[in-house]
Amino acid sequence: MSIAIILLIFFILLVLFLLTQASYSLSFTAKEIQGDEVLDKKEKNDGKISDSRTFHYAAIAIVSAALVLVAYLNIKGTIYEGHFREWMNIIVRLLHITFGIAWIGTSFYFVWLENSLDRQHHGRGKDIAGNLWSVHGGGFYYIEKYKNAPGKIPDDLHWFKYEAYFTWISGMCLLCVVYYFNAESMLIDPNIWDVPSWVGVMVGLGSLALGYLIYDLMSRTPLLKNGPLFALVGFIIATLFAYFFTQVFNPRAAYIHFGALLGTCMAGNVFFLIIPSQKAMVKAAKEGRVPDPKLGQFARLRSFHNNYFTMPVLFVMISNHFPSTFGHEWNWALLAAITLGTALGKHYFNLREQGKMSTFVFPAAILIMFGVAFVSAPKPKGGPCSPVDFPVVYSIIQERCQTCHSASPTDKIWTAAPNGVMFDTPDQIVAKTEEIMQRVVITETMPNNNQTGMLPEERELIRCWIEQGANK
Repeated sequence: MSIAIILLIFFILLVLFLLTQASYSLSFTAKEIQGDEVLDKKEKNDGKISDSRTFHYAAIAIVSAALVLVAYLNIKGTIYEGHFREWMNIIVRLLHITFGIAWIGTSFYFVWLENSLDRQHHGRGKDIAGNLWSVHGGGFYYIEKYKNAPGKIPDDLHWFKYEAYFTWISGMCLLCVVYYFNAESMLIDPNIWDVPSWVGVMVGLGSLALGYLIYDLMSRTPLLKNGPLFALVGFIIATLFAYFFTQVFNPRAAYIHFGALLGTCMAGNVFFLIIPSQKAMVKAAKEGRVPDPKLGQFARLRSFHNNYFTMPVLFVMISNHFPSTFGHEWNWALLAAITLGTALGKHYFNLREQGKMSTFVFPAAILIMFGVAFVSAPKPKGGPCSPVDFPVVYSIIQERCQTCHSASPTDKIWTAAPNGVMFDTPDQIVAKTEEIMQRVVITETMPNNNQTGMLPEERELIRCWIEQGANK
C-alpha cells in the first residue's frame, strides 16, 4: 500500500472523528476546562452518555475509512480507479472550500471587529475594552469586549476552532488525493528532480513541518516585538521556501505546497497557541484568578498573523488556473511578489478599519501586482514560419494531447477530459487556440510534466499554425 493511501486514510479518520466531536465539544468545552471541579449528577450522566457516543462515532469513523480503503483496493488497476479518485477529489475539495470559507470569514470578521471597536465609550463599566453596534439580516446586534475576563464565565461560551481544524485536515486530504496519489505525474517532474514518488511525498510533508517549526520558533523570539522586522524576516524565509519548492516539484505542486505551508502555520497557530491560551484564560476565570493578559495578547497577535496569511493562501488556491504564474521561468519570484502584494493589500484594509490612513501601502500593493503582470507577460517565441497545414497540427494533438483531452481519455489518471476540454474534432481545437498557445507554446506547462514527450519542434509548428490564423 502506498504511503499516500495511508496518509489519506489517516486524515479521513481525523475528519470523521472531529466531525462527530464538534457539537459535543462546543457544548462541553466551557465545563471540561474546569479541571477537577465536581459536576452535579446530571452533568456526570451527560458526560457518560457523551463518552459512549464518542466511542460509537469513532467506531463509525474507523469502519467508514476501512470501507473506503477496501473499495479502493478492489478497484485499483481497473477502469474505475480514475473515477474513484475523481470523486474523492470532488468530495474533499468541496469540504476544503466550505471549511476554508468559514475559517477565513471568521478571521476577517473578528479582525474587523477588533479594529472597529468603539474604545472611547465603555458601555457598562471600566472592565469593557470596547463595544460595537451593528445591523445584519434584519436585526440589531450589540457586542462588548472585556479588557480581560468577565466575573462569571457562561456555560454556553462559543468557541471558533473547528473551522481551522477541518480546513487544514481537508486540505491535507486534498493534497493526498491530487498530488500524492498521483505523485509520478502531479508531484514529481523528472526534468526538475527525478526521484521515487515516496521521496517526493516525504519531502513535501517534511517541508510543511519544518516550515511551521521555523515560524513558531521565530514567533517566540524578541523579533516578534518588532512587527516590520518580523514581517521582513518571515517574508525572506517564505521566499526561500517558494524557491525550494520550485526546485524539487512540478510547478503547480510547488505553488500548492507553498499554500499548504502557510495554511499549516495558520492551523498550528489555532491548535497550539490560540485555543490553549483561551482555555487557560477561561480556566483561570473559573477558578477566580485573574487571567494572564499576556496569553490573550499573544493569541491575538498570532490571530493577526493568520489574517495576513489568508490572501496569499487564497491566491494559491486559484493559482493552478493561471499558468502565466506557475509556468513562468521565475515562478518562485512571482509567487513571492504576489504574496507580498496581497498581504500589503490586507494590511491596508486593516489600517483603514482602525481609522488609520496610509498613503503608500495600497498603491505599493497595486504596483507590485501590476509588476507581476508585466514581468509574466509572454515574450515572442521562435522566428519566421513556413506555412503549416491543420492536418500536421491535428496529428500532433492526437498523439500528445488526446490521451487526456478527449471524450474517452486513455490516460491512467484522467477518466474525463480535464476541465471539459476536448480535442476530438477540428472545431474543438480551433475554439481553444488561445489556451493552447498559452499552455503549450508560451508556458510549456502542457502536456502535464510533458508526459507524452511533445518535442520543441512540435510546439513551434503549433505556434506557427496559430499565428497564421489557425485555419482548419
